Amino acid sequence: ILWRFGFSARLLKTNHFRTAASNTSFPAVWMLLAQYPGRIPGSFAKVQRNSFFTMPETVEDKADPELYSPPPRVRGMTQLDREAFKRTIVVPVLKVQKEIIGSLLKPLKHTLLQRPGLKRVIEDPDDENSRLVMLDPHKIPEFSLGGSEQEVLKQFNIPPVVSKYDLELTYESFKLEEILRAVLPEGQEVTSGFSRVGHIAHLNLRDHQLPYRYLIGQVIIDKNPGVTSVVNKTSIIDSTYRNFEMEVLAGESNLVTKVKENNTTYELDFSKVYWNPRLSTEHGRIVELLKPGDVLFDVFAGVGPFAIPAAKKKCRVFANDLNPESYTWLLHNCKLNKVGDKIKAFNMDGRDFLLGPVREELSKGLLLQTEEQKPSFHIVMNLPALALEFLAAFRHLLAGAARGAALPTVHCYAFSKHPEPALDVWQRAEASLGASLRACCSVHAVRNVAPNKEMMCLSFQLPADVLYGRPCPAEEKPACKRQRTSKDSSEETLPS
Repeated sequence: ILWRFGFSARLLKTNHFRTAASNTSFPAVWMLLAQYPGRIPGSFAKVQRNSFFTMPETVEDKADPELYSPPPRVRGMTQLDREAFKRTIVVPVLKVQKEIIGSLLKPLKHTLLQRPGLKRVIEDPDDENSRLVMLDPHKIPEFSLGGSEQEVLKQFNIPPVVSKYDLELTYESFKLEEILRAVLPEGQEVTSGFSRVGHIAHLNLRDHQLPYRYLIGQVIIDKNPGVTSVVNKTSIIDSTYRNFEMEVLAGESNLVTKVKENNTTYELDFSKVYWNPRLSTEHGRIVELLKPGDVLFDVFAGVGPFAIPAAKKKCRVFANDLNPESYTWLLHNCKLNKVGDKIKAFNMDGRDFLLGPVREELSKGLLLQTEEQKPSFHIVMNLPALALEFLAAFRHLLAGAARGAALPTVHCYAFSKHPEPALDVWQRAEASLGASLRACCSVHAVRNVAPNKEMMCLSFQLPADVLYGRPCPAEEKPACKRQRTSKDSSEETLPS
């Protein structure tokens, strides 16, 4: 799940108001007040193909993008000065007796001010028995109420007189993207997607944003309740232990956190293990393929996002990770989720895991299948940078062993920058296995990692000729045929 920059809805400070005739021309400062309706503070957004949030563009933006934004003096600020964001604007209001406020709001709901964070009804500083109702300037052009609005007011014996109110906006009044747009250099990208991992917001800032990184970190904490630490990735993911260098930009330096995914709780040290909330859907997709009694081998298990849900589904699980920290947190999470008796955990190289525990269990398990009990065997290999190379370990893995009735299914992840990523990972997998996967594999598009870089999952039944060491005749490799499986994902399968 990818967080979008949000804002904290807090009350705005107010000043005095003044009355104007209903035909008074309306100040232009109001043209942008209804911008971005409906944005929920701190909301999650599922990401399918685009990891970065793009600000919506409206007609009002094109007319005057400065109408509702922080004052120009904050441009170039690198140390956060909240007082510098104060600004006063004029808003339209109706003066209404407080006894009828509840009855009036419903018939006027399409005319009320809808901008998130603004109270639509405020106290009248000059009359304790009245309230001021904020209106949407887009619905009352030229400061003149429409016929339907006047008819509503007539029913409540309210004069159709629109007043002006001076409203002081403060730092708390602005959304995060509005603050960044005002602070960062004009014309440059101001927003960057970030991942929420428990109390941690994880950023991948661009070079032009780095001088402002500490300000950005503090504003993210201010505008996203529950975020108490902001980190920025400072290096690429290490392919050995799958972690990376990071800098704490704001908040606490404690990076031990708790996350919940697919109704399962995990605890981890984000600075020492791999965790990606964008893979939640993929974790659930693979676990959904499993049935109670099935056997899962997780070659690069991390802290257990495949292994633990599978164990909760009453599967037998063998989980491995080379990173000692991941192994420690895997054991911890097994206990946390009360599945320690269903998971055998290992801390070894993935190839050694395949040649040792996996080979031993497959040689026994495939032979023990009966008509009444036919568990499926699944091998998950989620190390996209290198997993395809590990497929070579399957060559002759059970050579000399008695042949079982079933064959294990492999789910191997890979990155591809090829124009046809499905074809690319399929061909690379065949090269590593030394055998054809024709008509026995499918390729699932997991997510777009970066421009021209896809993460794919190749699922296939391991050929008997590979597993038991019999030669496989060379076959011509046909092109993949695309087949849609749902709105949010696609799979490509080889023709039979």
